Amino acid sequence: MAHRRARLTPFGRWLIVYRVEELGWPVARAAEMSGVSSATAHKWLRRHPEDGLGGLEDRSNAPHHCPRALSERQVQRICRARLRAKVGPHRLGPELGHPRSTVYGVLRRRGLSRLDLLDRPTSAPIRRYERERPGELVHLDVKKLGRVPTGGGHRIHGDRRRRGRKIGHDFIASLWMIARGGPSSRSMPTSAGTRPPRYLRRRPLTSRSSGSGSNG
Repeated sequence: MAHRRARLTPFGRWLIVYRVEELGWPVARAAEMSGVSSATAHKWLRRHPEDGLGGLEDRSNAPHHCPRALSERQVQRICRARLRAKVGPHRLGPELGHPRSTVYGVLRRRGLSRLDLLDRPTSAPIRRYERERPGELVHLDVKKLGRVPTGGGHRIHGDRRRRGRKIGHDFIASLWMIARGGPSSRSMPTSAGTRPPRYLRRRPLTSRSSGSGSNG
């Protein structure tokens, strides 16, 4: 993918090839019209006959061969040491005989660079749970909150004698469903009885999404 300040996109490269090969423009003129050097234009003119339109795309900068790359056995050894000792590259490097940067690169590629993504007792990666259908998993939380008297309570006026007596409580029910966006909250006069089931029945359990998941 071309960077944000690149002079040429794949279409711009094809335009240079088209102007030179089809319209007969001089290479220097085609390069000047595209805002690049003649050497750059010659590079794309050389690639097009060799690879066709695919040769005008960006190529990977990854090397074709890495003779000093770690073997799979060495990579597994680093991963096992990470899960066993639960320490960082600054300690694993000297212990395993590798530079700290090499150890960190292995851990990052294998998803083990952050300990907070691992279960501490078992060292197993924490997996996100998923559901096949929206609404299959529902979270319902009911919180009990004391009512505030008219005109504000003692925290506003500084007079504890204004504390409400037998005003009662409200129960805030928060319903959150997978793949439904955000939670929905509603006040209920009581924490028991038939209100929560009615609340669930009033809330539709369908969604246009085809799948659902959470980072719970």
